[in-house]
Amino acid sequence: MARIAVIGAGMGAMAAAARLAVAGHRVAVYERTETYGGAVRRLERDGFGFDTGPGLLTLPAVYRDLFIKTGKEPLESVVELVQVDPSSRHIFTDGTEVSLPNASRAGVVAALDEALGAGAGGRWGDFLIRAREAWDRTRRPLLEEPLWPNWQVLQREPYPAVPHKRLLRTRRACTLYEIGAWELRDPRLAALLYGHALAHGVDPGSAPASAAVLPYMEHAFGTWYVRGGMRELARAVYERCVQRKVEFHFGAEVTSVLEKDGRAAGLELSDGAVVEADTVVGTGPWRLRGLVPGRELYGTKEVLPGAEDLHPGRVVLCLALRRAREPDAVHRTVVYSPDPQGELGLFSHGEMPNLTVRIDRPDDPALRPDADHESVVLTATVPCGLGYDWATPGVVEALADRMVSAAERAMPGLRERILWREVRTPVHTERETGATGGAVPPPSLAGGEGTLHPSNSTAVPGLFTAGGWSHPGGGLPHAGMSGSLVAGLIVEGPEFRGSQ
Repeated sequence: MARIAVIGAGMGAMAAAARLAVAGHRVAVYERTETYGGAVRRLERDGFGFDTGPGLLTLPAVYRDLFIKTGKEPLESVVELVQVDPSSRHIFTDGTEVSLPNASRAGVVAALDEALGAGAGGRWGDFLIRAREAWDRTRRPLLEEPLWPNWQVLQREPYPAVPHKRLLRTRRACTLYEIGAWELRDPRLAALLYGHALAHGVDPGSAPASAAVLPYMEHAFGTWYVRGGMRELARAVYERCVQRKVEFHFGAEVTSVLEKDGRAAGLELSDGAVVEADTVVGTGPWRLRGLVPGRELYGTKEVLPGAEDLHPGRVVLCLALRRAREPDAVHRTVVYSPDPQGELGLFSHGEMPNLTVRIDRPDDPALRPDADHESVVLTATVPCGLGYDWATPGVVEALADRMVSAAERAMPGLRERILWREVRTPVHTERETGATGGAVPPPSLAGGEGTLHPSNSTAVPGLFTAGGWSHPGGGLPHAGMSGSLVAGLIVEGPEFRGSQ
């Protein structure tokens, strides 16, 4: 039985902790805040509840596997998963609207043809077929296997782009933006594509064409809601850890990783306490560097971590509303920016553009005080860290006003229904997760430059990393996969070749 110290109680860290405990190790988690779940948080006030992190789950199989591998009780015995249908409603810049069914390619094609005109659905359907090929080529090496030293193979673009004639030359789309312009050939279909990237914090203008897997995952595996709010998933993972005798220490900030004979040997906490361990599972690589000063965590042939605050964050606006939710209201609505080109500027940390706003309206009695009220969450991807100061007076409330105005395109009269509102910015994200600037980690992508996250193993023996800033990147499914990979590397050693 080895002693394993885990830094942080995010979803990836807890997924690793549960698996390691089942493998017979003594696992202790040290979390600097007073709760678990990382970015998967809930705001509660006056009987209202709001998910302030992810609002929906894709690839629930990742967490089903976690619960199967760590105990007899399956995931569905501890949380209620609800498949959201329609998957989403979309309101485009020109006023066109379409609701897309969940996990039905034929249904999506038909809906797009009816709303956008004949042929639009066919182009989107053909795109999904190509996206599936990119998924099939990258699923295992990108998501289910450790990031091996020959990670350069993932720089090959897996998306089978359609040849495009341009200025007497034949070219193929190399970026998501080019797929929208050259293959989808409709600004509304392009917005639909780019919206998936924006929701993951990925720049459509520079993302490799392989980012096509992001909408594919939703269409192929569906979108799911956890009854009671997504925080219930974090609670279930935490309780599974506790059942497997994982120890949790909250309010325990780690200040350094201790070494002995060149190997990770424990932690030092802010109160001066020393924790001995045989193995340490760390936090994001950028922050982990500060815990092992003077040590090179990644060799020159490895993926090197980029600064976290170069990535965007999120503003979340929680609305407590008068009057009941309409019976036919859709769980998620996406209201697209009136300036799609300008919105891409948020990745260059310039002025705040007009933003795409996502509206979540869960039909969940647990999140409202009674049937005569409704809780609604508005979310937008925003710049954070360098180049933008969320402490500037008036900036936050002005943006919140703009988000409400955008949401009124989907919910007429919304402003008059608001009892109160609370705004959460990247400042809150930084406080809760420790991510520099309050950035949110994007998922790893094949192809292109700088689209992968660092490996789960480091150059320091006995030191590993789990969570959204490590391979395979951000998002609830990816965090669960990260925990699985770390546990496999620790239990099986360097010969571990990924989940089966």
